[in-house]
Amino acid sequence: MKKHVSISALALAVTVPATSFAGVTGNIGFVTDYIFRGIFQAASSAYAGADYSGDKGFYAGTWWADVNQGTETDIYGGWTGGSDKVKFKAGYTGYRYLDNFDGNYDEINLGLYAGIFSLDVAVGQYDPSFPGSTNTPGLGTQDYTFTAVTLAPKTGPYYKVGFWGGDYKKNIISHAKSGTSTPSSNYLEIGYDYKLEDQGIDLTVAFTYSDDLVLAQNSTGDYTVVFGIKKTFEPKKK
Repeated sequence: MKKHVSISALALAVTVPATSFAGVTGNIGFVTDYIFRGIFQAASSAYAGADYSGDKGFYAGTWWADVNQGTETDIYGGWTGGSDKVKFKAGYTGYRYLDNFDGNYDEINLGLYAGIFSLDVAVGQYDPSFPGSTNTPGLGTQDYTFTAVTLAPKTGPYYKVGFWGGDYKKNIISHAKSGTSTPSSNYLEIGYDYKLEDQGIDLTVAFTYSDDLVLAQNSTGDYTVVFGIKKTFEPKKK
């Protein structure tokens, strides 16, 4: 992961957790390239996670990923509510690195979901100070926002646009590829999700385009294609 555009990741972002019989699910997976919110993280990555969802809308979970330079650990929790037609979410996510090669990210997550439409907003703060850091000397904490609009059925094609904002965009993402201090820092993602429901397996392919975000290792290209596989585990119903 290139430090000048580093942003920790929750692969596929934090979404409303699926409710299982016991309220607990687990997952493991692999992606050919790890891209989060339009920014390259690692050339291939294995990951694993665990989620809990309660009867009253409370959810919590953790997620771990290999980012080549170390291990990323994410923790999150919050509350979901609404009706069968419209749901909403409010929660928190913290991103940490076990090998101290990046700073801390803390953010509030808000979401609105209606049918195939979803709106996710993250409002966060990045602290770039960590042992041995030479990435951003003298740079203080950076505020950021990230907004994503997604159209996605339960299975099949999906479409997403993402937008960065705040100090993080101006002071860290800028100059990453475009060479300008005012890049758009937006991206478009088009993908396909194929589910093997009986086996609890998801197969995905995603095409991502951006003219100024770094999408691949040692590349200045405007697009990339990523393949992924995920296995979800749920307690058996008695």
